Amino acid sequence: MAHGDLNHEATPGVAPVEDEMAVIMELDVDGANFELRPGEFGGTHYTWVNGPHPGYGFSMSPAADSAEQHRENIRSFLAMIDPKTGYIEDD
Repeated sequence: MAHGDLNHEATPGVAPVEDEMAVIMELDVDGANFELRPGEFGGTHYTWVNGPHPGYGFSMSPAADSAEQHRENIRSFLAMIDPKTGYIEDD
């Protein structure tokens, strides 16, 4: 896949083995705590630390350029969460 063909959509799921990836930043966004780690393809993996499902989160690529962009990514993810299930809603 060429660089210009990268999918910039969030990919939800359970994080890979986190012990092997160093936390690069921790962010609290509107009461939701996230750990940020390097992701595949130069992106970032976000793990929802205080969410209802251990290890649940999402990845974005390319990596955000600022803490505010990370916060925007997290807010977009949280906006998709179904409050009844704690997972992204099915369409």
